[in-house]
Amino acid sequence: MKRTVFFISDGTGLTAEAMGNSLLAQFEKIEFERVTVPYIDNHETAEAVVERINESARADGQRPLVFDTIVKSDIREIVSKANGFMVDIFGTFLNPLEQELQASSSYTVGKSHSIGNESTYEKRIHAVNFALDNDDGARTRHYDEADLILVGASRSGKTPTCLYLALQYGVKAANYPITEDDLDDQQLPEVLRPHREKIFGLTIEPERLSVIRNERRPNSRYSSMKQCMHEVEEIETMYRRERIPYLNTTAYSVEEISTRIMVTTGLKRLR
Repeated sequence: MKRTVFFISDGTGLTAEAMGNSLLAQFEKIEFERVTVPYIDNHETAEAVVERINESARADGQRPLVFDTIVKSDIREIVSKANGFMVDIFGTFLNPLEQELQASSSYTVGKSHSIGNESTYEKRIHAVNFALDNDDGARTRHYDEADLILVGASRSGKTPTCLYLALQYGVKAANYPITEDDLDDQQLPEVLRPHREKIFGLTIEPERLSVIRNERRPNSRYSSMKQCMHEVEEIETMYRRERIPYLNTTAYSVEEISTRIMVTTGLKRLR
């Protein structure tokens, strides 16, 4: 079973995607073809997207799902005429909130993703640059500036997690790969010991690690099941011996990994 889904917004579409995908994730047996249409902010673009939705309904033989976060009521009214199952996210929630708060919404387009606090924005950019500069153990001398140091086997998810933590939460996260040389004495690498309180470990199922590594170096010792099993077992033993908190990333997205790290470590996100 397959359904077409439109995410429509007068801004970037990120909010419509996030809320819509959260709901669609509950329907695991249905395949969704997702279409994001941002910047529907005037009558011309609104009428064009209505025709696009209607064409999809004709082609599919059933109306598509439409999640929209359009603020302006006149634009929403045009879009609502489309032959789709409409989920008006802002319209559903803004009116009840206005009544509860006894205040009117500003009806500002793109408000949730705007740069509302320049200082916070700059800090996030600095955090992203820090993650890039301190990726894969590149500059261990800057670890005193880190909020968090992720450790784990090569290809266990450290780099994307560091970047997501930086961009989403403003966390200055470095990462350090645990290699075979580091596992000889089953202790934390010497360079990490002064920063023990900042360290968080990632692990992964050997089968999944082997698949990921084979995409990079197929049929190599590095990607073999034997090597992956050895590294994962030794690294997890080191985590337990050194009392390093850690998370198995196998079944989690980068968003879930990052959120669980924030909760476990108690790090605060920028607002």
